[in-house]
Amino acid sequence: VQLQESGPGLVKPSQTLSLTCTVSGGSITVNYYLFWIWIRQPPGKGLEWMGAISYSGSTYYSPSLKSRTSISRDTSNNQFTLQLSSMTPEDTAVYYCTRGYRDWGQGTQVTVSS
Repeated sequence: VQLQESGPGLVKPSQTLSLTCTVSGGSITVNYYLFWIWIRQPPGKGLEWMGAISYSGSTYYSPSLKSRTSISRDTSNNQFTLQLSSMTPEDTAVYYCTRGYRDWGQGTQVTVSS
């Protein structure tokens, strides 16, 4: 299974980030017993779990980000998306999508700056 993140590399403060993870070689609607996950890594810090969506569309969010995060999916295009609102410079990070930590996208750098 291959995953590929896409989205803007630069976001202004207060804007909403929207990232898409396109999946190939597998279906996001099949139960592999693995979640489809968004993770990020700020510069100089560790990985942060942001949220996940299951094969059935159930969503789960990090408590610290829940108020700003939304994960959805487009089954016709085999994609799942992350939206993170009210962006600040502290949200600058490399954002990854992963299938249950088994398969990973290459990551996409998102910088928050005016």
